[in-house]
Parts: sequence; structure tokens; C-alpha cells
Amino acid sequence: MMHARDFTASGVATHRDAGQLLDQFCARFAEHVTITRSEAGARLDTVIGSADIAVSNDRLDIKLRCPTAAMLFTIRSMVAENLFELSTGNALDLNWADGPQPTAIPNFREVSVVDAYDIAPHMRRVVVATDDARHFVEGGMHVRLLIPPKGREPVWPHTEPDGRIHWPKGDDALTIRAYTIRSIDLDRGEMNIDFVVHEGDNVPGATWAMTTRAGDRVGLIGPGGGGVPAARKLILAGDETALPAIARIAASVPANAELRIFLEVADKQEEQPLTSSASMDLTWLHRNGAPAGTTDTLERIIRDLVLAADPETYVWAACEQKQARAIRTFVKTEIARDPGTFSIAAYWQKC
Repeated sequence: MMHARDFTASGVATHRDAGQLLDQFCARFAEHVTITRSEAGARLDTVIGSADIAVSNDRLDIKLRCPTAAMLFTIRSMVAENLFELSTGNALDLNWADGPQPTAIPNFREVSVVDAYDIAPHMRRVVVATDDARHFVEGGMHVRLLIPPKGREPVWPHTEPDGRIHWPKGDDALTIRAYTIRSIDLDRGEMNIDFVVHEGDNVPGATWAMTTRAGDRVGLIGPGGGGVPAARKLILAGDETALPAIARIAASVPANAELRIFLEVADKQEEQPLTSSASMDLTWLHRNGAPAGTTDTLERIIRDLVLAADPETYVWAACEQKQARAIRTFVKTEIARDPGTFSIAAYWQKC
């Protein structure tokens, strides 16, 4: 049933092989959302809304539904961008019933850096200031961080009539990465974003965190992604990339909640204090020299815990892609847990 506050949008995409395009679209999101296929097409249920897509010959009829206008914008742009990426050449034509979209991105905010410092040997915190901190409190824990080129005036993205985001190119191209807002100080108008600092050739987010200075400007699109689970009993598990999200959940749940937390990090030096008004049983797991993403510790722990847990216990895990896939297969397929009682996410991919 559609709630009176829901926001909706409908569109039509034409493509010479609409059925195959829908198959590719569903395959791309199979690990991230709940997909229900039918003879008519497919339904995608996400944490921010739903998309019903019916296929007929060379046509996809799209109906979107979300609880807020910002979430509707997010899911519309996600659908549009991925359909165009999966289509070949200029073969796709996409039109929305409500016509051209406004050029402003509703959940975009420019923020400025206040401070940056290490909180562990491989974790760095960047504090940013905004005049609209309350905007980031609800709707998810994650944002897309837009880093402009050094020494250039930022050129921010806008929307196109087909629902896609137009990103600046060439010398103005932005570096875009997804991060978790660990905490928000409404009184000060400041937010903490934590970065795992590691070596590699393609770590622009960590490089920015290490070099940014007070006064630097960046953009944020969001919030989005998963929020704080509404459950009394929770199992939270992840590696250091999930630490900010787990810390945010622990700090946000009510006092009557019960948390069992398992965090895998390199060694004892990477441990951080977590605060919660709830009952919290925290276990640190040290890799002791093993590279990140190479152990099966989290999977083994979740297998044991979930089998012994009651059906209402919410299972939340985030880690390397291969590990997340194994955990999701166990929870979703092997024991067929209710989809509303778990969230398993891949936060990064081991090369």
C-alpha cells in the first residue's frame, strides 16, 4: 500500500532489446537489493524505496516510489545512470512523465574542512562543517564525497532531463568515493568522516584525507544507503572499513538494545573506543599479519552466531566483497533468513 507521504515517479525507457537490458540491470544489483522477478518484469526493493519495471518488446515501464523527495531523486538517478551504462551507444531513450528535472541536486551540500587528524595508525578523521547538519541525520549513514582537483575552483554536478547526474569533466573532473558519516554534532554544525589509510596506487580518498587542510571545500551527496536497524537485538560484524558505520549504529540505538559486535582489524593498535547507551558485547579480532580481506573469521563467527540466534535478531555485516558474498549466501540462501532481518554489504574489493 502506498503511504500518503510517498513520492513517486514514472518513466519509459525504449531499447531494441529491453528484456536483455532488464536482465543486465537486475544482475548488476542482485547482491545489493531484493529483486523479485515475474513474467511482467521485475521489482527492486532497496533501503530507500522501490522500483517496479515492466518489460514489453522494446519498452521498459518504470515506476519508482520513495518516502522522501531526496530519496526519489537518488533512486531515479541510479536507475537512469545504470540503464545508460548497460545500453550500447545511443540506443537508449529515457523519458520521465514529470518532464525535465530541476538542475539542482536536492541532496547535495558543499562543506568545508575544519580539521584532520589520526585516530589510529591506519584511520584518519576529517571534520567538516556545514550550515545544514540536520540534513544528514536521517535517510542513511553514507554519503558520496566529491573531491575537486587541487588548486581549482570546484565545479559541482547538476542533473540532466533524463534523470542522470551530469558530472564535470576534464580539468574539473571530481574524485567520487562513498564514505560513512561517523558522527554529527548539530550544535557545532560539524560531522566526522573517518578514512582507512592504506597503501596503493588507487586510494584517492585516503590521499585526500592525508593532505587536506582547514578551509578546503568538498561536496557531499546524500545521505543514503543503510540506516540504523530498528531492532532490539543486533549482531554487527565487519572489518576496519565498517568500523565507522558500526560505531554510528552503536551510538544511535536505544538503551534497551542488545549489541554483539565483532570487528576485524590489523592489530591491537587499530582498536578504537565505541560508545553506546545499549548493552554492548564488543570483540576485537586481530589479523596478526594477514592481509585485509584474506581471512574467513567473520564468516565463521556469523555462521555460528546466526544459527544460535532467535529469528528477530538483526544481522548486519560489511567487509570485503568476496567475504560479504559468502556471508550473504549463507544468510540468504543456506538458512533462508527473513530478508528484513539482515543487511550484508561489500564495502571494498580486494584486487
